[in-house]
Amino acid sequence: MKKHGWFLFGIILAVSMLLAACSGGEETGGESTQSDGDDSSSSNEQVLRLTEGAEIPSMDSSLTIDAIAAQWLGATKDGLYRLGKDGKTEPGIAKDHNVSDDGLVWTFKLREDAKWSNGEPVTAHDFVFAWQRAINPDIGSEYGPYMMNGVIKNAEAVSKGEKELDALGVKAVDDYTFEVTLEKPTPYFESMTAFGTFLPMNEKFVKEQGEQYAMEADALLANGPFIMTEWDHGEGWTVEKNKDYWDADKVKLDKIKVNVVKDTASAVNLYQTDEVDVANLSSEFVDEYRSSEEFRVEEEPTIFFLKMNQENEILSNVHARKAIQMVVDRQSMVDVILNNGSIPAGGNVPANFVQHPETNEDFREINGALVESNVEKAQEHWKKAKEELGIKNAELRYLGGDTEVAKNLDAYIKDQLEQLEGLTIQVESVPFKVRLERDSNMDYDIENYGWGPDYIDPNTFLNLWVTDGGNNKTGYSSEKYDTLIKKAATDLAQKPVERFETFLEAEKLLIQEDAVIAPLYQRARAQLWKPYVKNVTSNPMGPDYNYKYAYIEEE
Repeated sequence: MKKHGWFLFGIILAVSMLLAACSGGEETGGESTQSDGDDSSSSNEQVLRLTEGAEIPSMDSSLTIDAIAAQWLGATKDGLYRLGKDGKTEPGIAKDHNVSDDGLVWTFKLREDAKWSNGEPVTAHDFVFAWQRAINPDIGSEYGPYMMNGVIKNAEAVSKGEKELDALGVKAVDDYTFEVTLEKPTPYFESMTAFGTFLPMNEKFVKEQGEQYAMEADALLANGPFIMTEWDHGEGWTVEKNKDYWDADKVKLDKIKVNVVKDTASAVNLYQTDEVDVANLSSEFVDEYRSSEEFRVEEEPTIFFLKMNQENEILSNVHARKAIQMVVDRQSMVDVILNNGSIPAGGNVPANFVQHPETNEDFREINGALVESNVEKAQEHWKKAKEELGIKNAELRYLGGDTEVAKNLDAYIKDQLEQLEGLTIQVESVPFKVRLERDSNMDYDIENYGWGPDYIDPNTFLNLWVTDGGNNKTGYSSEKYDTLIKKAATDLAQKPVERFETFLEAEKLLIQEDAVIAPLYQRARAQLWKPYVKNVTSNPMGPDYNYKYAYIEEE
């Protein structure tokens, strides 16, 4: 998640879905990213008014896999650490930590002044319960096993039901000392603790709520900067300042009001009539507002691509998948259809995200563009695929979003794909929550999908595709690919140069040789935002934005 892990983890276009926490979500939310001050002297009402393009499916941090939930979990909860300025971790419930010499045991000292919104203290037991719950096979979390397996000691065995929950490498040494034992040294583990899956839970409250937990505002507890006070499903929600928050003096906003608005024209109209403070712009609005002082473009480390379900007979053929990779004109897509600063994606790892540990070269620059747009070559691959499959024509289902801009982009991609002789694309436009369910069940042939980072490392993108990975959902399985990813995570964990170069090799195998996905674009956000919105910062992973220090400046 997200994105992100848009990912959320998404925002600028209501085009497609960023799953995770990804860091992921549907590309339709809206927030400001200005950060040119630290304090507010405003006498104005401290209310920020935003839009999102879809409903929150759930606020259960064990179960959420989308960027919208990740955003509002990040606003209402503190984990051990949270993301602050420039995407750096800053103290949350943990005041500090120490790591054993072998890199395996992390001991977190928790603050004693953190409370839940029901008045109970936040303790190490809340982390033990939440982390065990996320890995409990009876709960069915996708992200628990995905984030913890191979990282937290015994996580994989616990997630498979081979060991009891108390075998997971987490322990409350006392009420305010939380100890974590890892399977292997994990340099980016501190940033992982800021991710939604690792947020604490009050065991008594969760069990009292039962199946209703995290499905309504009154079935939630907060320990973060804000508390969700209203949740009108399908319409929007409101969070208000948590006056009992341990760091409440730093929180300037009294309230954030969010409306669900699925089409860009409506969002822009609300912005122009001063009913919301931020609006996302789709391509037809970008040129109109590009010269405005309130116009902003921001690049994200979020990649969108076509997932191809290899359980489909046609898509099990590598030449069919390569044809789909090559037939889409990515440059025209970003220039004309998106028109928001997004750039064509050259692979699975975004540009300006991670650098070679020795040369400081960008990952994307080193590997370059691993896909090309070439209709002639695409037709050659498609012809070979049809010969191998013994077919003349084919029909594939394309899973897309139900927002206005999503439909526009999906229509463009449909036209591009149908350049392949004899191919018919059946677009199925469904709501965000339905897409999450259908992706989980692999109920699609082709899906417009996105991913934002869950932590700052190539692994957050490349370990998606290991055999039976929780977010794979393509049917792809490669012993060679699995070996590369495992090697990077184990033998090379403390050899940064060799580890990085192994990831470069894995990406080439994924994209060039096996054609598992068809990269489309790296997202940017084009937005309008009111100049009085200050100190909202964007995150490279987890929640898209940090509102903890935001304020409304006096006009």
